[in-house]
Amino acid sequence: MKSDLNFLVSNLIAHRGYHSEEDSIPENSIPAFIKAIENNYIIELDLHILKDGNVVVFHDDNLDRMTGLNKNIKDVTYDEIKDLNLKNTNNFIPLLPDVLNLVNGKVPIIIEFKYDVKAGILEKATMDILKNYSGKFVVKSFSPLSILYFKKHYPNVVRGFLSSNMKSEKCFIKRWFLTSNFLLKFLNVDFLSYDINSLPDKMVKNFRKEHIILGWTVRNKDDFEKGKKYCDNLICENFDILPNSD
Repeated sequence: MKSDLNFLVSNLIAHRGYHSEEDSIPENSIPAFIKAIENNYIIELDLHILKDGNVVVFHDDNLDRMTGLNKNIKDVTYDEIKDLNLKNTNNFIPLLPDVLNLVNGKVPIIIEFKYDVKAGILEKATMDILKNYSGKFVVKSFSPLSILYFKKHYPNVVRGFLSSNMKSEKCFIKRWFLTSNFLLKFLNVDFLSYDINSLPDKMVKNFRKEHIILGWTVRNKDDFEKGKKYCDNLICENFDILPNSD
């Protein structure tokens, strides 16, 4: 494990920024990141690459849920989506450079790489953008191929694997592989981001002896208390109903 990862546990983590439908602040939006910074929360966000090579901050493979446009995000250009409103607000899908200019090292960033394109394309494009960024950031993905790309090409970048008990995976061999300690050792990850609903877990308990565990996604007090028992930090929503981090 790389040294000095204390920044990953310095404060709670805002899942897709500090968003709130009630306050008309969409997930992965500029206002959500502003509010996270104001509360000194670590920012977790998601990345996709567009057809024209632009890297945007957005979670879903398809645009429909957040914008009403039923198109896959990998198949559009930025010009096609730059004026789409997020959840009927006046907010738009942000470009990664715009988010980095906003955060500017004020809080750490946890970057999740989506995997609707070949591994390496989004990762390289993102690292080209991040090469002059001086703030703290780490990378993570559900895709072993994405993390393997970082291990090979950017070994000094702090990387983590996203996982759960994978009970929905019908193939036993695939489920075993994706939840195995063997995979974590092979990828040589620095932290594990694990589903709160899959805890407690023996593999996670053993991995935690030498690594950081980030629990996702905490949305209520019960999950918050459970997460504190099994994780080193928590990726959260609904901060107004959660106990404070003390």
